Amino acid sequence: MYRYDEFDKEFVSKRVAQFREQVERRVSGELSEDNFKPLRLMNGVYLQLHAYMLRVAVPYGTLSSKQMRKLAHIAKKYDRDYGHFTTRQNIQYNWPKLSDIPDILEELAEVEMHAIQTSGNCIRNVTTDHFAGAAKDEIADPRPYAEILRQWSSIHPEFSFLPRKFKIAVTGAPNDRAAIQFHDIGLEVKKDAAGRIGFAFYVGGGQGRTPMIAKLINEFVPQEDLLSYTEAILRVYNLYGRRDNKYKARIKILVHEAGIDKIREDVAAEFARIKDSVLKLPDEDVTAIEAYFAAPEFKELPNVSTAFEQAKVRDAGFKTWVEQNVTEHAKVGYGIVTISVKKPGDAPGDASSAQMNVMADLGEKYSFDELRISHEQNVVLPHVALDDLEAVYKALVEADLATSNAGLISDMIACPGLDYCALATARSIPVAQSLATKFEDDERQRDIGPLKLKISGCINACGHHHVGHIGILGVDRKGEELYQITLGGSADEQASVGQILGPGFPSDKVDDAIETIVETYLQNRTSKDEAFIDAYRRLGAEPFKQALYG
Repeated sequence: MYRYDEFDKEFVSKRVAQFREQVERRVSGELSEDNFKPLRLMNGVYLQLHAYMLRVAVPYGTLSSKQMRKLAHIAKKYDRDYGHFTTRQNIQYNWPKLSDIPDILEELAEVEMHAIQTSGNCIRNVTTDHFAGAAKDEIADPRPYAEILRQWSSIHPEFSFLPRKFKIAVTGAPNDRAAIQFHDIGLEVKKDAAGRIGFAFYVGGGQGRTPMIAKLINEFVPQEDLLSYTEAILRVYNLYGRRDNKYKARIKILVHEAGIDKIREDVAAEFARIKDSVLKLPDEDVTAIEAYFAAPEFKELPNVSTAFEQAKVRDAGFKTWVEQNVTEHAKVGYGIVTISVKKPGDAPGDASSAQMNVMADLGEKYSFDELRISHEQNVVLPHVALDDLEAVYKALVEADLATSNAGLISDMIACPGLDYCALATARSIPVAQSLATKFEDDERQRDIGPLKLKISGCINACGHHHVGHIGILGVDRKGEELYQITLGGSADEQASVGQILGPGFPSDKVDDAIETIVETYLQNRTSKDEAFIDAYRRLGAEPFKQALYG
Protein backbone atom coordinates (compact mmCIF):
# COMPACT_ATOMS: atom_id res chain seq x y z
CA MET A 1 0.00 0.00 0.00
CA TYR A 2 1.02 3.62 -0.40
CA ARG A 3 3.47 5.07 2.12
CA TYR A 4 3.76 8.78 2.91
CA ASP A 5 6.70 10.69 1.51
CA GLU A 6 8.27 13.67 3.27
CA PHE A 7 5.82 16.09 1.64
CA ASP A 8 2.84 14.07 2.90
CA LYS A 9 4.20 13.96 6.44
CA GLU A 10 4.95 17.66 6.59
CA PHE A 11 1.61 18.59 5.05
CA VAL A 12 -0.45 16.51 7.49
CA SER A 13 1.62 17.65 10.47
CA LYS A 14 1.10 21.32 9.62
CA ARG A 15 -2.62 20.78 9.14
CA VAL A 16 -2.90 19.19 12.60
CA ALA A 17 -1.05 22.11 14.21
CA GLN A 18 -3.25 24.59 12.37
CA PHE A 19 -6.46 22.87 13.45
CA ARG A 20 -5.29 22.60 17.06
CA GLU A 21 -5.07 26.39 17.19
CA GLN A 22 -8.52 26.70 15.58
CA VAL A 23 -10.06 24.32 18.14
CA GLU A 24 -8.50 26.27 21.00
CA ARG A 25 -10.07 29.46 19.64
CA ARG A 26 -13.47 27.74 19.36
CA VAL A 27 -13.29 26.29 22.89
CA SER A 28 -12.30 29.68 24.31
CA GLY A 29 -15.24 31.33 22.57
CA GLU A 30 -13.07 33.45 20.28
CA LEU A 31 -14.63 31.66 17.29
CA SER A 32 -18.40 31.21 17.00
CA GLU A 33 -19.80 27.92 15.74
CA ASP A 34 -20.67 29.57 12.43
CA ASN A 35 -17.09 30.82 12.00
CA PHE A 36 -15.69 27.48 13.11
CA LYS A 37 -17.88 25.36 10.79
CA PRO A 38 -15.86 25.71 7.55
CA LEU A 39 -12.63 25.11 9.48
CA ARG A 40 -13.85 21.91 11.15
CA LEU A 41 -15.38 20.57 7.94
CA MET A 42 -12.00 20.85 6.24
CA ASN A 43 -10.74 18.48 8.95
CA GLY A 44 -13.51 15.91 8.92
CA VAL A 45 -15.41 17.20 11.95
CA TYR A 46 -19.22 17.35 11.92
CA LEU A 47 -21.63 18.62 14.56
CA GLN A 48 -24.16 15.84 14.93
CA LEU A 49 -27.35 15.59 16.96
CA HIS A 50 -25.67 15.06 20.33
CA ALA A 51 -21.95 15.65 19.83
CA TYR A 52 -19.19 16.31 17.36
CA MET A 53 -18.33 13.47 14.99
CA LEU A 54 -14.94 12.81 13.40
CA ARG A 55 -14.69 11.04 10.05
CA VAL A 56 -11.28 9.54 9.28
CA ALA A 57 -10.14 8.91 5.71
CA VAL A 58 -9.18 5.40 4.63
CA PRO A 59 -8.10 6.05 1.02
CA TYR A 60 -9.67 3.48 -1.33
CA GLY A 61 -10.46 1.43 1.80
CA THR A 62 -6.96 -0.02 2.20
CA LEU A 63 -5.14 -0.03 5.54
CA SER A 64 -2.46 -1.92 7.44
CA SER A 65 -2.77 -3.79 10.72
CA LYS A 66 -0.85 -1.00 12.43
CA GLN A 67 -3.39 1.53 11.18
CA MET A 68 -6.33 -0.64 12.26
CA ARG A 69 -4.80 -0.93 15.73
CA LYS A 70 -4.54 2.84 15.89
CA LEU A 71 -8.21 3.13 14.97
CA ALA A 72 -9.00 0.68 17.79
CA HIS A 73 -6.88 2.70 20.22
CA ILE A 74 -8.69 5.92 19.31
CA ALA A 75 -12.08 4.23 19.78
CA LYS A 76 -11.08 3.08 23.26
CA LYS A 77 -9.27 6.22 24.44
CA TYR A 78 -11.30 9.01 22.88
CA ASP A 79 -14.73 7.55 22.07
CA ARG A 80 -17.15 5.01 23.55
CA ASP A 81 -15.00 2.02 22.60
CA TYR A 82 -16.28 1.59 19.06
CA GLY A 83 -16.01 3.00 15.57
CA HIS A 84 -18.46 3.03 12.68
CA PHE A 85 -17.33 1.88 9.20
CA THR A 86 -18.99 3.95 6.49
CA THR A 87 -20.14 3.45 2.91
CA ARG A 88 -17.28 5.71 1.76
CA GLN A 89 -14.78 3.10 3.05
CA ASN A 90 -13.93 5.39 5.98
CA ILE A 91 -14.43 5.15 9.73
CA GLN A 92 -16.15 7.67 11.96
CA TYR A 93 -16.27 8.29 15.68
CA ASN A 94 -19.55 9.58 17.06
CA TRP A 95 -18.57 10.80 20.53
CA PRO A 96 -15.14 12.50 20.62
CA LYS A 97 -14.68 15.66 22.68
CA LEU A 98 -13.86 18.62 20.47
CA SER A 99 -10.85 19.44 22.63
CA ASP A 100 -9.48 15.91 22.03
CA ILE A 101 -9.78 15.95 18.24
CA PRO A 102 -6.38 17.62 17.58
CA ASP A 103 -4.77 14.88 19.71
CA ILE A 104 -6.65 12.24 17.70
CA LEU A 105 -5.44 13.76 14.42
CA GLU A 106 -1.90 13.85 15.77
CA GLU A 107 -2.09 10.16 16.65
CA LEU A 108 -3.52 9.38 13.22
CA ALA A 109 -0.60 11.21 11.59
CA GLU A 110 1.78 8.82 13.40
CA VAL A 111 0.40 5.98 11.24
CA GLU A 112 -0.02 8.00 8.03
CA MET A 113 -3.71 8.73 8.38
CA HIS A 114 -5.79 11.91 8.49
CA ALA A 115 -9.32 13.28 8.17
CA ILE A 116 -8.73 15.72 5.30
CA GLN A 117 -11.41 15.87 2.58
CA THR A 118 -13.84 13.61 4.39
CA SER A 119 -16.32 16.50 4.50
CA GLY A 120 -17.07 19.82 2.87
CA ASN A 121 -17.54 20.86 -0.77
CA CYS A 122 -14.40 19.23 -2.07
CA ILE A 123 -13.31 16.00 -3.77
CA ARG A 124 -13.98 13.37 -1.13
CA ASN A 125 -12.13 10.14 -0.36
CA VAL A 126 -11.68 8.23 -3.63
CA THR A 127 -13.20 4.76 -3.29
CA THR A 128 -12.71 1.52 -5.16
CA ASP A 129 -13.40 -2.22 -5.22
CA HIS A 130 -12.75 -3.75 -1.79
CA PHE A 131 -11.47 -6.87 -3.59
CA ALA A 132 -8.93 -4.83 -5.60
CA GLY A 133 -5.67 -6.64 -6.29
CA ALA A 134 -7.24 -9.98 -5.37
CA ALA A 135 -10.33 -10.41 -7.54
CA LYS A 136 -10.25 -13.05 -10.25
CA ASP A 137 -12.21 -10.91 -12.73
CA GLU A 138 -9.89 -7.90 -12.44
CA ILE A 139 -8.36 -6.28 -15.54
CA ALA A 140 -5.99 -4.17 -13.46
CA ASP A 141 -5.69 -3.16 -9.80
CA PRO A 142 -7.60 0.14 -9.55
CA ARG A 143 -5.87 1.32 -6.36
CA PRO A 144 -2.82 2.89 -8.04
CA TYR A 145 -5.18 5.06 -10.06
CA ALA A 146 -7.18 5.90 -6.95
CA GLU A 147 -3.94 6.94 -5.24
CA ILE A 148 -2.95 9.09 -8.23
CA LEU A 149 -6.35 10.77 -8.06
CA ARG A 150 -5.95 11.23 -4.31
CA GLN A 151 -2.61 12.95 -4.69
CA TRP A 152 -3.90 15.14 -7.51
CA SER A 153 -7.07 16.15 -5.67
CA SER A 154 -5.68 16.75 -2.17
CA ILE A 155 -6.15 20.47 -1.44
CA HIS A 156 -6.35 21.17 -5.17
CA PRO A 157 -6.59 24.98 -5.24
CA GLU A 158 -9.32 25.07 -7.88
CA PHE A 159 -11.44 22.34 -6.34
CA SER A 160 -11.31 23.05 -2.61
CA PHE A 161 -14.61 25.00 -2.72
CA LEU A 162 -16.78 23.32 -5.31
CA PRO A 163 -20.53 23.99 -5.65
CA ARG A 164 -21.06 20.79 -3.62
CA LYS A 165 -19.19 17.70 -2.48
CA PHE A 166 -17.73 15.56 -5.26
CA LYS A 167 -17.24 11.80 -5.20
CA ILE A 168 -15.10 9.58 -7.43
CA ALA A 169 -15.00 5.78 -7.58
CA VAL A 170 -12.81 3.43 -9.61
CA THR A 171 -13.36 -0.22 -10.49
CA GLY A 172 -10.77 -2.48 -12.09
CA ALA A 173 -13.24 -5.16 -13.14
CA PRO A 174 -16.31 -5.37 -15.38
CA ASN A 175 -18.28 -6.71 -12.39
CA ASP A 176 -18.76 -3.44 -10.55
CA ARG A 177 -18.26 -3.71 -6.79
CA ALA A 178 -17.57 0.03 -6.39
CA ALA A 179 -20.96 1.45 -7.47
CA ILE A 180 -19.29 3.69 -10.07
CA GLN A 181 -22.56 4.66 -11.76
CA PHE A 182 -23.76 6.34 -8.57
CA HIS A 183 -20.81 8.71 -8.30
CA ASP A 184 -20.10 12.18 -9.65
CA ILE A 185 -17.35 10.52 -11.67
CA GLY A 186 -17.11 6.76 -12.07
CA LEU A 187 -14.14 5.09 -13.72
CA GLU A 188 -13.91 1.57 -15.14
CA VAL A 189 -10.45 0.31 -16.02
CA LYS A 190 -10.45 -1.11 -19.53
CA LYS A 191 -8.09 -2.28 -22.26
CA ASP A 192 -8.40 -1.27 -25.89
CA ALA A 193 -7.78 -3.52 -28.89
CA ALA A 194 -4.04 -2.83 -28.65
CA GLY A 195 -3.94 -3.83 -24.99
CA ARG A 196 -3.47 -0.28 -23.68
CA ILE A 197 -4.90 0.56 -20.27
CA GLY A 198 -7.52 3.28 -20.16
CA PHE A 199 -10.81 4.21 -18.54
CA ALA A 200 -14.47 4.39 -19.35
CA PHE A 201 -15.68 7.63 -17.73
CA TYR A 202 -19.17 7.96 -16.26
CA VAL A 203 -20.41 11.31 -14.99
CA GLY A 204 -23.42 12.64 -13.11
CA GLY A 205 -24.46 9.77 -10.88
CA GLY A 206 -25.62 10.08 -7.30
CA GLN A 207 -28.29 9.33 -4.74
CA GLY A 208 -29.79 11.78 -2.25
CA ARG A 209 -33.11 13.50 -2.92
CA THR A 210 -32.63 13.18 -6.70
CA PRO A 211 -31.12 9.76 -7.49
CA MET A 212 -29.57 9.51 -10.94
CA ILE A 213 -27.54 6.93 -12.82
CA ALA A 214 -24.33 8.33 -14.30
CA LYS A 215 -24.04 8.77 -18.06
CA LEU A 216 -21.18 7.39 -20.13
CA ILE A 217 -19.27 10.48 -21.24
CA ASN A 218 -16.22 8.78 -22.78
CA GLU A 219 -15.84 5.11 -23.61
CA PHE A 220 -12.03 5.08 -23.47
CA VAL A 221 -9.62 7.66 -22.07
CA PRO A 222 -5.98 6.51 -22.28
CA GLN A 223 -4.11 6.11 -19.01
CA GLU A 224 -1.83 9.09 -19.67
CA ASP A 225 -4.90 11.35 -19.88
CA LEU A 226 -6.47 10.23 -16.59
CA LEU A 227 -5.77 13.47 -14.71
CA SER A 228 -6.32 15.90 -17.55
CA TYR A 229 -9.70 14.41 -18.49
CA THR A 230 -10.79 14.27 -14.84
CA GLU A 231 -9.71 17.87 -14.38
CA ALA A 232 -11.59 18.91 -17.52
CA ILE A 233 -14.80 17.49 -16.03
CA LEU A 234 -14.18 19.25 -12.70
CA ARG A 235 -13.48 22.57 -14.43
CA VAL A 236 -16.73 22.40 -16.38
CA TYR A 237 -18.61 21.57 -13.19
CA ASN A 238 -16.87 24.30 -11.21
CA LEU A 239 -17.75 26.82 -13.91
CA TYR A 240 -21.39 25.90 -14.51
CA GLY A 241 -22.48 24.07 -11.35
CA ARG A 242 -25.22 25.92 -9.49
CA ARG A 243 -24.24 27.73 -6.30
CA ASP A 244 -27.58 29.40 -5.63
CA ASN A 245 -29.35 26.23 -4.51
CA LYS A 246 -27.47 23.47 -2.71
CA TYR A 247 -30.12 20.93 -3.65
CA LYS A 248 -29.36 21.54 -7.33
CA ALA A 249 -25.61 22.03 -7.01
CA ARG A 250 -24.39 18.48 -7.71
CA ILE A 251 -22.96 17.65 -11.12
CA LYS A 252 -25.81 15.18 -11.69
CA ILE A 253 -28.20 18.15 -11.91
CA LEU A 254 -25.89 19.93 -14.34
CA VAL A 255 -25.72 16.82 -16.53
CA HIS A 256 -29.48 16.37 -16.34
CA GLU A 257 -30.32 19.98 -17.18
CA ALA A 258 -27.67 20.61 -19.84
CA GLY A 259 -27.76 17.09 -21.30
CA ILE A 260 -24.86 14.66 -21.57
CA ASP A 261 -24.11 15.71 -25.18
CA LYS A 262 -23.57 19.34 -24.16
CA ILE A 263 -21.44 18.33 -21.15
CA ARG A 264 -19.43 15.97 -23.34
CA GLU A 265 -18.81 18.79 -25.82
CA ASP A 266 -17.71 21.25 -23.09
CA VAL A 267 -15.45 18.68 -21.42
CA ALA A 268 -13.88 17.78 -24.77
CA ALA A 269 -13.11 21.45 -25.42
CA GLU A 270 -11.53 21.90 -21.99
CA PHE A 271 -9.64 18.62 -22.33
CA ALA A 272 -8.23 19.68 -25.69
CA ARG A 273 -6.93 22.84 -24.04
CA ILE A 274 -5.14 21.16 -21.11
CA LYS A 275 -4.38 17.57 -22.18
CA ASP A 276 -0.75 18.25 -23.13
CA SER A 277 -0.01 20.23 -19.97
CA VAL A 278 1.75 19.08 -16.81
CA LEU A 279 -1.30 16.93 -16.16
CA LYS A 280 -0.09 14.39 -18.72
CA LEU A 281 0.57 11.22 -16.72
CA PRO A 282 3.93 9.59 -17.61
CA ASP A 283 4.20 5.79 -17.59
CA GLU A 284 7.07 5.99 -15.12
CA ASP A 285 4.88 7.81 -12.59
CA VAL A 286 2.21 5.15 -12.88
CA THR A 287 4.85 2.44 -12.50
CA ALA A 288 6.22 4.13 -9.38
CA ILE A 289 2.78 4.21 -7.76
CA GLU A 290 2.01 0.65 -8.88
CA ALA A 291 5.11 -0.53 -7.00
CA TYR A 292 3.37 0.39 -3.74
CA PHE A 293 0.58 -2.02 -4.64
CA ALA A 294 2.68 -4.93 -5.83
CA ALA A 295 1.18 -8.35 -5.18
CA PRO A 296 2.33 -10.04 -1.96
CA GLU A 297 4.81 -12.91 -2.08
CA PHE A 298 2.22 -15.61 -2.50
CA LYS A 299 3.13 -19.23 -1.90
CA GLU A 300 2.67 -21.73 -4.69
CA LEU A 301 -0.22 -23.77 -3.37
CA PRO A 302 -2.13 -26.77 -4.80
CA ASN A 303 -5.55 -26.45 -6.41
CA VAL A 304 -7.08 -28.58 -3.66
CA SER A 305 -6.23 -28.39 0.05
CA THR A 306 -6.95 -31.61 1.89
CA ALA A 307 -6.81 -29.92 5.30
CA PHE A 308 -9.23 -27.22 4.15
CA GLU A 309 -11.71 -29.72 2.72
CA GLN A 310 -11.54 -31.85 5.88
CA ALA A 311 -12.19 -28.80 8.05
CA LYS A 312 -15.40 -28.08 6.13
CA VAL A 313 -16.59 -31.66 6.68
CA ARG A 314 -15.67 -31.51 10.36
CA ASP A 315 -17.37 -28.18 11.15
CA ALA A 316 -20.71 -27.28 9.55
CA GLY A 317 -20.50 -23.70 10.82
CA PHE A 318 -17.10 -23.25 9.18
CA LYS A 319 -18.45 -24.70 5.92
CA THR A 320 -21.37 -22.27 5.92
CA TRP A 321 -19.06 -19.34 6.66
CA VAL A 322 -16.69 -20.30 3.84
CA GLU A 323 -19.52 -20.65 1.35
CA GLN A 324 -20.97 -17.27 2.27
CA ASN A 325 -18.05 -15.08 3.33
CA VAL A 326 -15.08 -16.34 1.30
CA THR A 327 -14.68 -15.31 -2.34
CA GLU A 328 -12.46 -16.98 -4.91
CA HIS A 329 -9.03 -15.34 -5.22
CA ALA A 330 -7.09 -14.70 -8.42
CA LYS A 331 -4.23 -16.75 -6.94
CA VAL A 332 -4.72 -20.49 -6.61
CA GLY A 333 -4.83 -21.67 -3.01
CA TYR A 334 -6.06 -18.36 -1.55
CA GLY A 335 -9.40 -16.81 -0.68
CA ILE A 336 -10.80 -13.35 -0.01
CA VAL A 337 -12.44 -13.15 3.42
CA THR A 338 -15.32 -10.80 4.17
CA ILE A 339 -15.62 -10.18 7.91
CA SER A 340 -19.23 -9.28 8.46
CA VAL A 341 -19.67 -6.37 10.88
CA LYS A 342 -23.40 -7.09 10.76
CA LYS A 343 -24.19 -9.51 13.54
CA PRO A 344 -28.00 -9.53 13.85
CA GLY A 345 -29.04 -7.29 16.72
CA ASP A 346 -25.96 -5.06 16.50
CA ALA A 347 -25.77 -1.67 14.80
CA PRO A 348 -24.62 -2.32 11.20
CA GLY A 349 -21.03 -1.23 10.60
CA ASP A 350 -20.08 -0.77 14.27
CA ALA A 351 -16.99 -2.56 15.63
CA SER A 352 -15.54 -2.43 19.14
CA SER A 353 -11.89 -1.66 19.79
CA ALA A 354 -11.36 -5.29 20.79
CA GLN A 355 -12.85 -6.48 17.49
CA MET A 356 -10.71 -4.03 15.53
CA ASN A 357 -7.63 -5.36 17.29
CA VAL A 358 -8.59 -8.94 16.43
CA MET A 359 -9.05 -7.98 12.78
CA ALA A 360 -5.66 -6.22 12.85
CA ASP A 361 -4.02 -9.35 14.26
CA LEU A 362 -5.63 -11.55 11.60
CA GLY A 363 -4.58 -9.17 8.83
CA GLU A 364 -1.00 -9.17 10.07
CA LYS A 365 -0.77 -12.93 10.56
CA TYR A 366 -2.82 -14.28 7.66
CA SER A 367 -3.35 -11.53 5.02
CA PHE A 368 0.08 -10.02 4.38
CA ASP A 369 -0.60 -7.18 6.83
CA GLU A 370 -3.46 -5.78 4.77
CA LEU A 371 -7.14 -5.10 5.41
CA ARG A 372 -9.90 -3.35 3.50
CA ILE A 373 -13.03 -1.44 4.44
CA SER A 374 -15.85 -2.21 2.02
CA HIS A 375 -18.48 0.29 0.93
CA GLU A 376 -20.97 -2.20 2.35
CA GLN A 377 -19.59 -1.45 5.85
CA ASN A 378 -17.67 -4.70 6.32
CA VAL A 379 -13.96 -5.49 6.67
CA VAL A 380 -12.04 -7.63 4.18
CA LEU A 381 -8.90 -9.76 4.50
CA PRO A 382 -7.89 -9.82 0.83
CA HIS A 383 -5.25 -12.58 0.73
CA VAL A 384 -5.77 -15.61 3.00
CA ALA A 385 -4.40 -19.08 2.23
CA LEU A 386 -7.14 -21.71 2.22
CA ASP A 387 -5.26 -23.72 4.85
CA ASP A 388 -5.42 -20.70 7.18
CA LEU A 389 -9.16 -20.11 6.87
CA GLU A 390 -10.07 -22.42 9.75
CA ALA A 391 -7.77 -20.54 12.13
CA VAL A 392 -9.20 -17.21 10.93
CA TYR A 393 -12.74 -18.47 11.42
CA LYS A 394 -12.06 -19.69 14.97
CA ALA A 395 -10.57 -16.32 15.91
CA LEU A 396 -13.59 -14.55 14.44
CA VAL A 397 -15.95 -16.81 16.40
CA GLU A 398 -14.16 -15.81 19.62
CA ALA A 399 -14.48 -12.12 18.67
CA ASP A 400 -18.19 -12.38 17.73
CA LEU A 401 -17.29 -11.59 14.10
CA ALA A 402 -18.06 -14.89 12.39
CA THR A 403 -21.57 -14.05 11.14
CA SER A 404 -22.08 -15.95 7.87
CA ASN A 405 -24.27 -13.43 6.08
CA ALA A 406 -22.15 -11.61 3.49
CA GLY A 407 -24.48 -10.59 0.65
CA LEU A 408 -27.59 -11.90 2.41
CA ILE A 409 -30.61 -10.03 3.77
CA SER A 410 -29.17 -9.37 7.25
CA ASP A 411 -25.95 -7.93 5.76
CA MET A 412 -27.69 -4.61 5.34
CA ILE A 413 -26.38 -1.09 4.96
CA ALA A 414 -27.83 1.42 7.41
CA CYS A 415 -26.98 5.05 8.11
CA PRO A 416 -26.75 6.35 11.71
CA GLY A 417 -30.20 7.92 11.35
CA LEU A 418 -32.00 9.93 13.99
CA ASP A 419 -30.03 8.30 16.81
CA TYR A 420 -27.05 10.44 15.81
CA CYS A 421 -27.54 12.57 12.72
CA ALA A 422 -28.88 16.12 12.85
CA LEU A 423 -30.22 15.80 9.30
CA ALA A 424 -32.16 12.58 9.84
CA THR A 425 -35.95 12.51 9.98
CA ALA A 426 -36.31 8.93 11.25
CA ARG A 427 -34.35 6.22 13.00
CA SER A 428 -32.63 3.60 10.90
CA ILE A 429 -30.47 1.59 13.31
CA PRO A 430 -33.38 0.11 15.36
CA VAL A 431 -35.21 -0.85 12.16
CA ALA A 432 -32.07 -2.53 10.81
CA GLN A 433 -31.51 -4.37 14.09
CA SER A 434 -35.08 -5.63 14.19
CA LEU A 435 -35.01 -6.82 10.58
CA ALA A 436 -31.63 -8.53 10.96
CA THR A 437 -32.90 -10.39 14.03
CA LYS A 438 -36.07 -11.43 12.21
CA PHE A 439 -34.08 -12.92 9.34
CA GLU A 440 -31.05 -14.14 11.28
CA ASP A 441 -31.61 -17.87 10.72
CA ASP A 442 -28.71 -19.01 8.51
CA GLU A 443 -30.70 -21.66 6.67
CA ARG A 444 -33.53 -19.29 5.82
CA GLN A 445 -31.21 -16.50 4.71
CA ARG A 446 -29.38 -18.86 2.39
CA ASP A 447 -32.70 -20.11 1.01
CA ILE A 448 -33.69 -16.51 0.25
CA GLY A 449 -30.32 -16.03 -1.44
CA PRO A 450 -28.51 -12.85 -2.46
CA LEU A 451 -30.53 -9.83 -1.40
CA LYS A 452 -29.27 -6.32 -0.70
CA LEU A 453 -31.42 -4.50 1.86
CA LYS A 454 -30.48 -0.87 2.59
CA ILE A 455 -31.93 1.68 5.01
CA SER A 456 -31.69 5.49 5.16
CA GLY A 457 -33.00 7.75 7.90
CA CYS A 458 -33.58 10.69 5.54
CA ILE A 459 -33.71 11.71 1.89
CA ASN A 460 -29.95 12.30 1.79
CA ALA A 461 -29.67 8.52 1.31
CA CYS A 462 -26.51 7.83 3.31
CA GLY A 463 -27.87 4.30 3.72
CA HIS A 464 -28.02 3.90 -0.09
CA HIS A 465 -31.66 2.86 -0.01
CA HIS A 466 -32.12 3.91 -3.65
CA VAL A 467 -29.84 1.07 -4.80
CA GLY A 468 -31.10 -1.62 -2.46
CA HIS A 469 -32.86 -4.59 -4.01
CA ILE A 470 -35.15 -3.66 -1.13
CA GLY A 471 -34.72 -0.09 0.04
CA ILE A 472 -36.22 1.52 3.13
CA LEU A 473 -36.45 5.29 3.61
CA GLY A 474 -37.49 6.76 6.95
CA VAL A 475 -39.52 9.97 6.68
CA ASP A 476 -41.34 12.22 9.13
CA ARG A 477 -45.07 12.62 8.55
CA LYS A 478 -46.62 15.05 11.03
CA GLY A 479 -44.37 13.85 13.83
CA GLU A 480 -44.68 10.14 13.02
CA GLU A 481 -41.81 8.09 11.62
CA LEU A 482 -42.95 6.26 8.50
CA TYR A 483 -40.88 4.02 6.25
CA GLN A 484 -41.26 3.98 2.47
CA ILE A 485 -40.23 0.80 0.67
CA THR A 486 -38.56 0.72 -2.74
CA LEU A 487 -37.80 -2.32 -4.87
CA GLY A 488 -35.47 -2.98 -7.77
CA GLY A 489 -32.44 -0.84 -7.01
CA SER A 490 -28.93 -2.03 -7.86
CA ALA A 491 -25.48 -0.45 -7.65
CA ASP A 492 -23.59 -2.95 -9.82
CA GLU A 493 -22.92 -2.84 -13.57
CA GLN A 494 -26.68 -3.22 -14.14
CA ALA A 495 -27.38 -0.03 -12.24
CA SER A 496 -30.97 0.85 -11.39
CA VAL A 497 -32.87 3.08 -8.98
CA GLY A 498 -35.49 1.45 -6.80
CA GLN A 499 -39.13 2.40 -7.27
CA ILE A 500 -41.46 3.33 -4.38
CA LEU A 501 -44.14 0.68 -3.90
CA GLY A 502 -46.74 2.75 -2.08
CA PRO A 503 -47.56 4.38 1.26
CA GLY A 504 -45.05 4.05 4.09
CA PHE A 505 -45.33 1.87 7.19
CA PRO A 506 -44.90 2.74 10.88
CA SER A 507 -41.74 1.30 12.44
CA ASP A 508 -43.58 -1.60 14.12
CA LYS A 509 -44.99 -2.75 10.77
CA VAL A 510 -41.77 -2.70 8.72
CA ASP A 511 -40.72 -6.24 9.68
CA ASP A 512 -44.04 -7.66 8.49
CA ALA A 513 -43.88 -5.65 5.25
CA ILE A 514 -40.43 -6.97 4.40
CA GLU A 515 -41.54 -10.48 5.34
CA THR A 516 -44.45 -10.15 2.90
CA ILE A 517 -42.13 -8.99 0.12
CA VAL A 518 -39.71 -11.85 0.74
CA GLU A 519 -42.49 -14.44 0.83
CA THR A 520 -43.94 -13.05 -2.41
CA TYR A 521 -40.54 -13.49 -4.02
CA LEU A 522 -40.14 -17.04 -2.70
CA GLN A 523 -43.58 -18.02 -4.01
CA ASN A 524 -42.93 -16.56 -7.46
CA ARG A 525 -39.29 -17.33 -8.24
CA THR A 526 -38.73 -19.82 -11.03
CA SER A 527 -36.10 -21.71 -9.02
CA LYS A 528 -33.72 -21.26 -6.09
CA ASP A 529 -31.20 -19.98 -8.61
CA GLU A 530 -33.34 -16.95 -9.50
CA ALA A 531 -32.13 -14.15 -7.22
CA PHE A 532 -34.53 -11.58 -5.80
CA ILE A 533 -33.40 -8.78 -8.13
CA ASP A 534 -33.81 -11.04 -11.19
CA ALA A 535 -37.26 -12.13 -10.08
CA TYR A 536 -38.29 -8.51 -9.52
CA ARG A 537 -37.06 -7.49 -12.97
CA ARG A 538 -39.07 -10.35 -14.48
CA LEU A 539 -42.23 -9.84 -12.44
CA GLY A 540 -42.29 -6.08 -12.00
CA ALA A 541 -43.72 -4.33 -8.96
CA GLU A 542 -47.35 -5.42 -9.24
CA PRO A 543 -47.23 -8.77 -7.36
CA PHE A 544 -45.42 -7.10 -4.47
CA LYS A 545 -47.87 -4.18 -4.39
CA GLN A 546 -50.80 -6.57 -4.34
CA ALA A 547 -49.28 -8.58 -1.51
CA LEU A 548 -48.57 -5.46 0.56
CA TYR A 549 -51.59 -3.31 -0.11
CA GLY A 550 -54.22 -5.61 -1.60
